[in-house]
Amino acid sequence: MMPKILDRPIILGVVGDSATGKTTLSAGVAKILGEDRCTVICTDDYHAFDRVERAKNGISALDPKGNYIDILGQHLRALRRGEPILKPIYNHDGGSLDRPEYVKPRDYIIMEGLLGYTTREMRDCYDVKIYLDPEEDLRVKWKVNRDTTKRGYTEEQVLASLEKRKADSPAFIRPQRTFADIVIRFQTPEKGGDDAHLDVRHILRPTLPHPDFSPLFESANNNGLLLELARDVDGKPVDVLEIDGGISDEHATKIQNLLWDLIPEASHLRDQLGQVDGSSSVSNPLALTQLLVAFHMVKAALGVHAV
Repeated sequence: MMPKILDRPIILGVVGDSATGKTTLSAGVAKILGEDRCTVICTDDYHAFDRVERAKNGISALDPKGNYIDILGQHLRALRRGEPILKPIYNHDGGSLDRPEYVKPRDYIIMEGLLGYTTREMRDCYDVKIYLDPEEDLRVKWKVNRDTTKRGYTEEQVLASLEKRKADSPAFIRPQRTFADIVIRFQTPEKGGDDAHLDVRHILRPTLPHPDFSPLFESANNNGLLLELARDVDGKPVDVLEIDGGISDEHATKIQNLLWDLIPEASHLRDQLGQVDGSSSVSNPLALTQLLVAFHMVKAALGVHAV
């Protein structure tokens, strides 16, 4: 068992536009931390209208006005206090609002969805805040695949929905990026590649004490890995960790070992990494991303950067 100093649940936020990989990242982090110790909640369950009502009212699911943001904020505060909630359920298969679910918080809570950082009171509840920002062509591909294989849409319907929502993402979703501790961007390598070999770029903001990666760069042989000081889109200095999609298993293992050594409390969970959604493939960049997020959750539980 991992020692835990704080006497309340540790809360991770995973925010991003539709089909940015929130569920895949959240599931991987939960496996590392131990699924029996994690409560995973989709904040999209707080939609105020069903699919038919949204179409009738001309309101998007990305619009905070179409969601019970105030109730979501209340529930976040209750969960942080260790109290159970009666969580709404949005049925993505039929676009309906189903019977609420009684949810008790566990040691770790993962809140993933579209609008998790909308208000200051919500943002103050998180210990670690992630924003997923994959390249747009990749996101469109993921959304088409997910919605046609899992949600009963045709490709034409998905593309039409994306076009209809075109103004909503910059208005309601992207502004939340500024509140994240880590911005994660998966992108297709210049030489091409499948989802198991995507490049990933981590923007590490100084709002969290990130691990010291300098030991990985003590030799000249660090192919597939780049760490640099840069400026984010807002002009503020950030560390940028880039992992090549084709990084060798040997180099990926070195990074994993460094992170595992920094969280020995979780060393018994070493094998639960990098599973690509809907595939038997394992992605080294995804595995390292999941582990980096889990590292911060364990450190938060130990009081290293509690808020």
